[in-house]
Parts: sequence; structure tokens; C-alpha cells
Amino acid sequence: MTDDLWVKICGITSEADALLAVGLGADAVGFVFAPSPRQVTPTLVADIAKRVPHGVLTVGVFRDEAPQRVVEIAHQVGLGAVQLHGHEPAGDCRWIRQRLRCTIRAFSAGDPTIGRFEEFGADYLLVDGPSPGSGEIFDWRLAEGVVDPGRLIVSGGLRPDNVGQAISHLRPFGVDVSSGVESAPGRKDPGRLREFIRNARQAAASARRAESSSARRGGGESPPWQSGGGDDQAWDDDGPYDWMEQ
Repeated sequence: MTDDLWVKICGITSEADALLAVGLGADAVGFVFAPSPRQVTPTLVADIAKRVPHGVLTVGVFRDEAPQRVVEIAHQVGLGAVQLHGHEPAGDCRWIRQRLRCTIRAFSAGDPTIGRFEEFGADYLLVDGPSPGSGEIFDWRLAEGVVDPGRLIVSGGLRPDNVGQAISHLRPFGVDVSSGVESAPGRKDPGRLREFIRNARQAAASARRAESSSARRGGGESPPWQSGGGDDQAWDDDGPYDWMEQ
């Protein structure tokens, strides 16, 4: 278990929701640039990002976008990281990572390509459900051993009532949620957000206590978006992901 669980609230579409998530304790806010009910424009995100406090990571979610465009938008908006959530080949992912501080590569649970994750050069691996958008959590056994848990982010069907179970089972670096904390697509629910973050933190604290006799992972290293790197700062299931859900 990492010293502190990383919580990302994705599918942010307004400044109000971004500041709400931050105020309730989120470590990162995600903005979807791919086709989705939560899709936002670079101009809007640039305005929101200016209001996000220092230390909270801003993440742009892309799906099968041209690598040059990903980097262009990231620099234009001032993103701290990008999440590649499509069929991006390893070469494109490495090219993007060389130009940005941090990349997250997403895979569907059970995707055999996960076994080649290191070829993508990404900092973190996000595991989503095999039928993204269904609202059902995937079999967490599919995420066991796919990568060092200190680099694993769990997504896909997470809600306030099951996030603790996912953390207890997988001991991941972080969790990522979108539709599970909404009152409507693209609109975050304050009560669900608060409950999700609270339950996630409590589960992480319990896991740390259970592992107090063993060495914690991470070695005290700073995450890539807080250190140097960059110039500035596959699977055939095309079904909707959590942030694409209607």
C-alpha cells in the first residue's frame, strides 16, 4: 500500500465541480477530451486549471488522438498528466511520455496487452472494466499481479459502496471514478463525492495498519508530475468507458 492513496475524480465539466472535488480531498481531477457526454474543450479546461490549487494534478483523458495533438493540448491547457484510454500503440505512448511529465495508460481488465505494459513507457497503469460503462465492477482478480501495485490505478464501476473493497483487495496506488459520484452525466453529486473519498481514505488507512509490519512501497520517491521529465512541465472492445456512460 502506498503511504497515501491517490484519488482522481474524472469527467469534470465545470469549475464548480473541480473545486468541489478538490475541497473534498481529491488528489487529481480529470478532463475528458474524447467523445463522451463529459467531453470538454481545451479552452474551458485551461480556464478551470488556473483555479485548481497547486499540488492537485490535472489530467487530460484522450482516446486514439494523434500524439502531436495530445502534447499540444497538454501544453496549451497546462495539464500535469495525460491518460491514454484507447488503442494507442506503445510507440505513440513513449513519444508522448518523452514530452510530458506523466502518462497513465489505461487497459480493460483481461486485456492480454497488459502483459506488455512496460513497452508503453507510461508511469501508471489504469485498469478499467472489461465492459466499460456498464456500471459493474470488474473481477478484481484480473488486476492482480499485472503491475507493481504502487503503479496501479483502479477504475471501472467504482462507487462509494465498493471502493473500499477494491482498495482492500488490490492495495493500489490510486482509484479513479466518474459516473459513480454523479447525479447526472457530467454533474458531480456532493454527497456521493464526499462518501467516496471518505470511504477510500478509510480503506487505505486500514490497509496501511494491516501492513504496518512490512516495508511500504514507493521508497519516498516523488511522483513523476512533481519531478523532472519531458520538455515542460490492444483491446477491441469499443464500448463506452465510465466517463463515456450516458
